[in-house]
Amino acid sequence: MDTLVLAVPRVEDGAAVWRIARESGVLDVNSSYSYLLWFRDFARTSVVVLASGDVPVGFVTGFRRPEEPDTLVVWQVAVDGGYRGRGAAGAMLDHLAARLSADGGLRFVETTVGAGNAASEGLFRSFARRHGAPLVRDLLFPAEFFPGVHDAEFLYRIGPLLR
Repeated sequence: MDTLVLAVPRVEDGAAVWRIARESGVLDVNSSYSYLLWFRDFARTSVVVLASGDVPVGFVTGFRRPEEPDTLVVWQVAVDGGYRGRGAAGAMLDHLAARLSADGGLRFVETTVGAGNAASEGLFRSFARRHGAPLVRDLLFPAEFFPGVHDAEFLYRIGPLLR
């Protein structure tokens, strides 16, 4: 098995991350350009997991809320199908939280989870337990806000983080 390494993403990782998002089958896939731009501007609030040869096999994209700089908003989380079930998603979230806490001032993590996405719900509930933090779930965007067919999105707010 490959040894997995957690790292700050590089712009060059954008194409591989776009592929992982597209092949996940569950994420709303952004343009390939957006992943390049994201890793240029938000690399410090994102993480990739690399397999041998420095090949990205998973990622978390995030940003600090401008109105609440102590809050990390997790935009997307995905792991390549061949690497799922090895704890990579949780390890990336923990790594990112530790990095941002060390940089100063991370108290909350927010994300949205689509109705019925049990895997994401479990990932963030588990993260909250590991960090000794409460999790509050509220409807953020009802389905009718989206064009076409889209599930409602629920805001998960975790914090304050204790560890």
